[in-house]
Amino acid sequence: MNTPQETVERALALSQADGCVVIVDEGSTANLRFAGNTLTTNGVARSSRLTVISVAGQGVGVVSRSAVRPDQLEDVVAAADRAAREARPSEDARPLVEGGASEGWDRPVEPTSIEVFRDFAPALGESFASAEASGRRLYGFAEHILTSTFVGSSTGLRQRHDQPTGRLELNAKSADVSRSAWTGVATRDFADVDVAALDATLAQRLEWAKRRIALEAGRYETLLPPSAVSDLLIYLYWSAGARDAADGRTVFSKPGGGTRVGERLSPIPLRLSGDPAHQGIECAPFVIAHASGREQSVFDNGLPLARTDWIADGTLANLIQTRHSAELTGLAATPQIDNLIMTGPEGGRSLEEMISSTERGLLLTCLWYIREVDPQTLLLTGLTRDGVYLVENGEVTGEVNNFRFNESPVDLLGRLTEVGASEQTLPREWNDYFTRAVMPPLRVPDFNMSTVSQAS
Repeated sequence: MNTPQETVERALALSQADGCVVIVDEGSTANLRFAGNTLTTNGVARSSRLTVISVAGQGVGVVSRSAVRPDQLEDVVAAADRAAREARPSEDARPLVEGGASEGWDRPVEPTSIEVFRDFAPALGESFASAEASGRRLYGFAEHILTSTFVGSSTGLRQRHDQPTGRLELNAKSADVSRSAWTGVATRDFADVDVAALDATLAQRLEWAKRRIALEAGRYETLLPPSAVSDLLIYLYWSAGARDAADGRTVFSKPGGGTRVGERLSPIPLRLSGDPAHQGIECAPFVIAHASGREQSVFDNGLPLARTDWIADGTLANLIQTRHSAELTGLAATPQIDNLIMTGPEGGRSLEEMISSTERGLLLTCLWYIREVDPQTLLLTGLTRDGVYLVENGEVTGEVNNFRFNESPVDLLGRLTEVGASEQTLPREWNDYFTRAVMPPLRVPDFNMSTVSQAS
C-alpha cells in the first residue's frame, strides 16, 4: 500500500486537469464501553478516505472514496477530472492556495490504540468499585480518534494536520434506576481525565435527586453549566454563515439588507472566538474542505487560519466566510475554525460560586434533542435531561421535573446577568460532531421553560 504522502503525489501526477487538490484522511479509533459498573466491549478500527478535487477552467469535480487501493487510484482521479470538465462554472472558483510543505509532512502516520486508556482504565475500574459499594450504576463510553489529514495541490501546497479527539460520557443511575445524572469531558489523550472527580459529581447529583419537587412551566432564573452553554453556542456558530446572513435568511441578517456585523448583541463584554492554537483544544490551522457549500469552498483548501473573534466585547465582529462570500459581502475572509471559545469579563466566578449566590433558581445539567424552530430569530427548542435542580438560598434543595425549553441563543446573549469562569467542556447534544469547546457557566434571569416534559 502507498503511504498517504505517496497517494497525494501520485494522484496529483495522474490528474490531467488545470488544477488539482488531493486530500487523504487516515483515521484510527479506540473505544471502551461499559454498563452497570462493568466493562462490556472494547475495540479499535482504522479508516482511510481519499478526496480528489479537479479544476477545469472554472468547473470543479469532486470524487471521494474510502479504502482506495493503489490500482484504483487512476480511476478515481480520472473520474474527478471528467466531472470537472463536464461541470458548470463554479461561482466560488478562485486560484488555488499556494504554499510549500508543512513541518512533519513526511512523518509516518501513528494510529491510536487501546494503549491510550492505559491509565484511564484502572481509574475507571476503581470508580466502578466505589459506585457498586454505594449503590450506584455507571454507564457510558470512552472514545479516542486520531485523524491525520494530508492536503496537497498542483500549486505546491503540502499541508498536514494530526487531530486527536477524545471524549468520555458518564451516566450514573440509582440502584432502582429512578434517578439519573450525566457528565462528560473532552480530552486529547485521556491523561487529564479525573474519573474519581467525575463520579463524585454524579454521586452528589443523585443525592440531590432524592428529594423531588414538581414545578410548573414558566420563566425561571437559570444557571446554565458550560456543557449546556456549548450546545447552544455551537448551534449559533453553525448558523453564522455570512452568505446566508447577507441573503436575508438568518438571525444575523440586517433588516433592509446586509449583515448585523458591528451590531451589539450583549451588554456584557463577552467574547466568542475560534483559535487553532488554543491550548487543550488545538485544531487544524488551515482550511480543510472536502466539498463546496455556502460556508466553505474547495478552492480555499490550505488557506491559513488564525484566531478569529466572532463576537468581540459583546459586538458581532465576523461571520463564517469563504474568499468568495467575502467578496460578495465586503467583509474579511474568515473561514470556519474547528473549536469555539467563549469568555466573559475577568474575575468570572465558578458554577459553584454562582449557585451559592442564587436566592431561588434552577440549575440545569444538560440539554438534548435541540431543534431549530425559526431561523430568522434562531429560536431553538429542546429538552432538559439527567437532572434539573432547584437552588434556594445558595443551596441545591432537590430535583425538579424536566422541561421543554424555547430560547434563542442570540436573544439570550442580550439578557445575561452573569458570565462565569470559562473551562473546557463537552457538549451533550453535539459531541458526535463538535468536541473542542471552552465555555463559561451563564446566569439567565428568565430562561423560558415552555412546558413540563415527561422525559427522564
